[in-house]
Amino acid sequence: MDLDLRKLRYFVAVADKLHFGRAADELHIAQPVLSRQIRALEKDLDTPLLTRDSHGVMLTDAGRQLLTDAGPLLASAHAARRRVTVAARGSRRLMVGFRAGIAVAPAVQLFATRHPDVLVDVQRIEWDDQAPMLLDGRIDVGYVRLPMDEAGLRVAPLYAEPRVAVLPVGHRLAGEEEISEADLAGEPLVWHADPSTQPTRRPHPNAGYLARGVDETLEHVAAGRGISFLARSATVFYSHPDVIYVPVPDLAPDQVCLAVAASRISPVVDDFFTAAQAAAEITAECGNYEMWQRGGYAAAKHG
Repeated sequence: MDLDLRKLRYFVAVADKLHFGRAADELHIAQPVLSRQIRALEKDLDTPLLTRDSHGVMLTDAGRQLLTDAGPLLASAHAARRRVTVAARGSRRLMVGFRAGIAVAPAVQLFATRHPDVLVDVQRIEWDDQAPMLLDGRIDVGYVRLPMDEAGLRVAPLYAEPRVAVLPVGHRLAGEEEISEADLAGEPLVWHADPSTQPTRRPHPNAGYLARGVDETLEHVAAGRGISFLARSATVFYSHPDVIYVPVPDLAPDQVCLAVAASRISPVVDDFFTAAQAAAEITAECGNYEMWQRGGYAAAKHG
């Protein structure tokens, strides 16, 4: 039997709230209706998903598995609905997501030579919404930074970007031209994800602050809460009076990729993908401060 997406959505609401009354309020349906739908879903799957007793509502092992699988299923359905709607309207609009420090303009300009009638819009994305925004259709194409969950996506590498240390101005190494990873060993790190994603060979102690983006990272470092590492392009696109950038040549580089939902079928999206790959070298140099000083970006752009 096919899985009923409406029942699945009802189940997710109950699983999130672990309370039928609150879930029913959120869904704007009566509680008895919600209970019947959950029982029908359990019948469809031939297994209990929730246990109900005097202590409240709990997920069974099967329920926990379904909750894990439900997110991508619902996101995929939502994305399909969005794409069908766009296609029905004959929309000629492309939404491109990009991480901080990545210049979209070179690809947009190249793409426009073939598709002058397509409006390309852009939206900055952060590390934790790269995959979700691609999968649910909020963005059509994304300039992403690894690591990320690549399930359900087509990901192609564009270029690798050197990293710099982000230090408060009073840091003992703030005046150096470049430093090594070992010079910073043991210092608290302001980071955006789990320690396994740190670019260092040995993990730094967690400073205890979750920074989703560059702006938050700079504020935490400026306040003396720890150090951080960013891609070199931060030195071009972001400045802060209380922060110093110092190159760390022996750090693992930051990998920039282009990503699109694997289920996305669109010649326009494919053409932008091709344009972005063709413009990758120029895009990479947009984050090279030395090239900007030499006026090299303009030369590369018009060469």
